[in-house]
Amino acid sequence: MPLVRIDLADSRPADLRRAIADGVHDALVAVVGIPAGDRFQLLTAHPAGELVFDADYLGVRRMDVVYVQITLVAGRPRPLKVELFRRIAANLAAVGVRPEDVHVTLTENTVEDWSVGNGEAQLLALGPVAGTAG
Repeated sequence: MPLVRIDLADSRPADLRRAIADGVHDALVAVVGIPAGDRFQLLTAHPAGELVFDADYLGVRRMDVVYVQITLVAGRPRPLKVELFRRIAANLAAVGVRPEDVHVTLTENTVEDWSVGNGEAQLLALGPVAGTAG
């Protein structure tokens, strides 16, 4: 059950913001194997000047960054993560976001680090989490 935070410029229209959120979710479903109904996202639009980035870091020419932060249970193999990055960039490119502007960060934790309501640790009883070995 990933938690996704997407930060982007408020100059992007509301329908594009939703398409970006959909593209990230669709990539998680297709690549990681999370259930389609497992969607928890925070979408925040920022005014000019609140999104700071180096325009040429590591040789990538950025112009209008979309930050995607995904918190998820640890255990996915490196090739799956690499494919997730590729798929998110491709999905966002399909709705008009330059791949160079897609910045994705994964933060991993364990099943005991989650409560999704009622003060309970529901993930402890789920068994293996989608995309992990165990």
